Amino acid sequence: MNDARPAGEAGLLELRIARKAYRTASGESLEVLRDISLSLAPGEVCALVGPSGCGKTTMLRIIAGLDRDYDGTLRRPPDGRLGMVFQEPRLLPWRSVADNVRLIAPHADAAELATLFEVLGLAIHQAHYPGELSLGLARRVAIARAFAVKPELLLLDEPFVSLDDALARRLREELVLLVDRRSVTTLLVTHDIDEAVRLGDRILLLSSRPAHVLAEMPVLTPRAARTDDDIAAIKAAIASRIAAGP
Repeated sequence: MNDARPAGEAGLLELRIARKAYRTASGESLEVLRDISLSLAPGEVCALVGPSGCGKTTMLRIIAGLDRDYDGTLRRPPDGRLGMVFQEPRLLPWRSVADNVRLIAPHADAAELATLFEVLGLAIHQAHYPGELSLGLARRVAIARAFAVKPELLLLDEPFVSLDDALARRLREELVLLVDRRSVTTLLVTHDIDEAVRLGDRILLLSSRPAHVLAEMPVLTPRAARTDDDIAAIKAAIASRIAAGP
């Protein structure tokens, strides 16, 4: 039983999950999430970090409205636009890059789309089809598609997984440019602590299944001002907290 209500302020997200469970093939109840509380301020970037299989993607699906079978409450902006980037790009193979983006945002301004393609390095690939793209380019298209709708809330499910470090770093920089330019409230799911520290304003550490919040760690230094020493110190604090256990 859940209660999904509009939030009173644009960009604000509030989620309470008392319990989320699945029914296994053998008929047993598998509890995935328990006693989760999450609140995001307008323009905030929050990173969810936890072990594989702990329920991070399930949380995103609940927030996106794709899973309503849970005990708890969800408040999102009234009529707020939602952008989501899945672990897989999920592009339509029979549509060009430009058409994949315009299909999601048919009324988007042409000049704004051109700027978006330019920022993401897609300007010369607009006529290409997904089968002609590398995985890195396909992920850029997925990000462009999410931003084309001008979202108030952006959900990112490990958008850079399986990319090499150099490419992931470039895509993170492009994502930060877009998020900061539009001040988008963002929730990032990742198992990569370095990625969480470089992108997040706040980091939530999740336990193993059934997942609950182990710790909430604010990152006080602005993204653009974070030095390698800052990042190393935050990562060390996170590693120490994880090692301490529940």
